[in-house]
Amino acid sequence: MRLTQFQELIDEEFGRIRGGSMLVDHVLTDLNGQTAKQALEAGVEPRDIWRALCRDFEVPKTRW
Repeated sequence: MRLTQFQELIDEEFGRIRGGSMLVDHVLTDLNGQTAKQALEAGVEPRDIWRALCRDFEVPKTRW
């Protein structure tokens, strides 16, 4: 998954403002307590971050 697609999914699912906040504020339990922004900077694949966000926020699997 490309970073642009990742950002589009975030915006569509959570909204631009809430999604942007989640990327820097929400700690992902599946990614060793990193935020999505920290995980991206550490080289974690956007798809893995997207799935971790979906699990934490109970997004239906059909939208993963």
